[in-house]
Amino acid sequence: MAPLIALLFGTAAARLIGFFGVDHLDSWPTSVGVGVFLMFMLTGTVHFVPSFRAWMIDMVPPWLPAPALLVTVTGVLEIAGAIGVLIPATHTAAGICLALLLVAMFPANVYAARRGVLMQGKPATSLPLRTAEQVLYIAAALVAAL
Repeated sequence: MAPLIALLFGTAAARLIGFFGVDHLDSWPTSVGVGVFLMFMLTGTVHFVPSFRAWMIDMVPPWLPAPALLVTVTGVLEIAGAIGVLIPATHTAAGICLALLLVAMFPANVYAARRGVLMQGKPATSLPLRTAEQVLYIAAALVAAL
C-alpha cells in the first residue's frame, strides 16, 4: 500500500505545485514522474532494509538463482530508474526500463501471493489486487517516459 500512496501523493503534490506556478511541474507526465520517483525510491530503498529484504528474498521463486543477489540488483535498478525519470535526458529510457523491470519482477509477486509469503506477519497482497496495482505502476512508469 505504501508504494501506491507514494505514487498517488507524489503525483498529486507535484501537479498541485505545477498548478500554482512551477512551470516544470505543470504537466501530467512530469508530475507522474515525481510520483514514480517517490514510489521507486521507497521500494528500491527497502530492498536494503533487513526485515523487508528477508521478505523479498523469500518472495523469489525457487527456480531463479541467487535470490539475495536478485533482490540487491532489483533494488539498485529501482533506485537508478527513480532518479532517471527526473532527468530530462534519461526520463524516457528510465520510464520504459522501470516498466520492463515491473514485468520481469511480476512472477515473484505471483509466487508470493500463491504461496502466502508473510511480511511482518501479514500475507502478501492477493493476486487480483497485486495485478491491478502492477498494471497501474507499469502505466505510471510509461506516462513518466513521455
